[in-house]
Amino acid sequence: MSSTRAALHRVCVLIPTYNERANLPGVIARVRAHTPDADVLVLDDNSPDGTGVLADELAARDDHVHVLHRAEKAGLGRAYLAGFAWADDHGYDAVVEMDADGSHQPEQLPRLLAAADSADLVIGSRWVPGGAIHNWPTSRRALSLGGNLYVRLALGVPVRDATAGYRVYRLSALREIGMEQIASQGYCFQVDLTLRALDRGLTVTEVPIDFVERTLGDSKMGSDIVLEALGRVTVWGAARRARQFRELTRGAREKIGGEQRWHQLAD
Repeated sequence: MSSTRAALHRVCVLIPTYNERANLPGVIARVRAHTPDADVLVLDDNSPDGTGVLADELAARDDHVHVLHRAEKAGLGRAYLAGFAWADDHGYDAVVEMDADGSHQPEQLPRLLAAADSADLVIGSRWVPGGAIHNWPTSRRALSLGGNLYVRLALGVPVRDATAGYRVYRLSALREIGMEQIASQGYCFQVDLTLRALDRGLTVTEVPIDFVERTLGDSKMGSDIVLEALGRVTVWGAARRARQFRELTRGAREKIGGEQRWHQLAD
């Protein structure tokens, strides 16, 4: 894809929610304050705590805020895919992935959007120089660092925070990636899209961010999300190594065949 990219005139911040009533108003207010030209789309998975109802009330007071109600809790990946499709249908140039719990700082969003002027995917990274995590225990840091190291080794990708969830995608990049082919969820969803973007030659940029652990509500990360990511990355890594081996051996056979033909002609 060309390094010259169209300006981002219409940006939609996607905020998936499930029982985030306590956090949502503050996060939306901060987004609106620091990126007043951007719109917000709340993707609510039928939260039993009334998050969806609250989102409708916020949307009624601000025409930059929209709500997409989903029938049930079906995973982060499906929520974002629904948001990507909605944004594409409504003519946006780019979408932002942002957590509803306040861990992604809306004050740093202008930094990510500026980087998108010359990139197809911008990742708000905790593990590049300048990035930071606040209020995580050592075990959680080790899990994130170890997981991202495993992704780099298994898949051979240069990204240091492939599991990060604070991102900017150009819609043109998502179309090229092929949104309809993605079935992964959780952290694995982020790895999946990162890998697809790199494999298609898209420009992926990491920008340092401050990640702040939530202070209200419960984390949605469970062991099932970690196990899904581990399993899928292992399968993807094995497939990539097998493909690389086939390409290497085919290249070697072609080289040997070429040398043999050269010797036959020389004789």
